[in-house]
Parts: sequence; structure tokens; C-alpha cells
Amino acid sequence: MAEEKNPEQNVEPNDADRAQFEQDVLKAAQDAMNLEAEVNASASSATGNANAEKPADAEGQNAEAPKAEEKAAEQPAAPSAEEILKQQLADANDRNLRLMAEFENFRRRNAKEQLELIETANGKLLEKLSEVQDNFERAFASENKAKDLEAFEKGMQMIYNQFAKVLTDAGLEQIDPTGKEFDPNLHEALMQQPSETIPEGHVVTVFQKGYKLKNKILKTAKVIVSSGK
Repeated sequence: MAEEKNPEQNVEPNDADRAQFEQDVLKAAQDAMNLEAEVNASASSATGNANAEKPADAEGQNAEAPKAEEKAAEQPAAPSAEEILKQQLADANDRNLRLMAEFENFRRRNAKEQLELIETANGKLLEKLSEVQDNFERAFASENKAKDLEAFEKGMQMIYNQFAKVLTDAGLEQIDPTGKEFDPNLHEALMQQPSETIPEGHVVTVFQKGYKLKNKILKTAKVIVSSGK
């Protein structure tokens, strides 16, 4: 049987990509704020310079005015520093808006991909469990179960092993602390009883096994703890 690929291997994008994207958005916003401050400062400076200048010779200016108008008509006026800064600010704001829109699309796409991965993983697990169910149904429907109990028991054991393997492959692990030291993080003590062979504070009997999924505790084991001799 071909080995099935783990869907978690294709998870994109990762946390580093998301963090880098957020840094780009914040940098674009900061650039826009800096440009806006520079535009305001330039506008204030230009206004002050205009108020400080006074005409030294009104007649000379009037005489040169027609020539200046003709020259201005011949070539387009260059944009002022303030106009250049305003354009840069508009460009920065536009980049900022695009980055914000791209980040929102990135966030939605990532959430959708995560949901699809979970659904795919659940589907594969349920597919394997359905095979176990099919084997149970075939065993119960067998005409030989009443005639050959030993063979029937052997078949049940094989189905159980198949079921246990499905759970193990999915990352489920049993907690069976028989004879081990009691750990309140993994075990739930139902009672204490004396024991000649098990030291005090160790598990005498496991009433119900516990389970964990990839180091995450799903259910603690219910146990009876030794109180010593």
C-alpha cells in the first residue's frame, strides 16, 4: 500500500511568513506617517519664506514680468518640493492600502487552508475506522462463530489489533502506569490499599487506562495507589 502523505507537511504559510507580512504593513504605515509630517513641515517652511520676501524694485519686476511670462509659456513649470512630497505621501498610502488588503486575503486563505487540512485528516481517520467496523460486522455475521469459538476469539483479537493500530497511527497513546510511581498529572487516585509487593505511593491496579494525543493529556488513568505494607 502506498504511504499516505501527512497533510500537515503542506501547511502554508507558516508563522514566520505571517510575522514578516505584518512587519511590512507596519513599515508601510510608518513611512506614510513620516512623509505626511515632512509635507506639513515643507508647507510651513514655504509659507514662511514667501512672507519674508519683499519686492526690492517694483518697476524692475514689472519690466521683467512679460519676459518671465513668455519663458514660462515656453516650458512647463517643474513641480515644487511640496507637490513632490504630497505625491510620495499618496504613493505610500496607496502601498499601505494594498498591503492591508493583501494581508486580509492572506489571513482568510490561511484560515481556509487550516480548516481543509483538519477536514482531510478527520476524513482519513474515519475511513480507517470504517474498515474496522466492516471487519466487526463480517465477524458477527459469520456462520462459524457458534461452531468454532476459538477461531472467533482469534478473529476478534485481530480486529482489536487493527483498531489499536489505527489509533496509534493517529497519535493516540495509552497511559498504563501499573507499578509506576503515582503522578497526579497523569493519574487519578480512586483509593489506597496496602500491598506486599508494590512500594508506597506507586500504582497497584489500573482501573481505567488514560490516553494522550501527541503529549497532550486527553484522559488521566484511574488507579489504585499502594499505601505500603
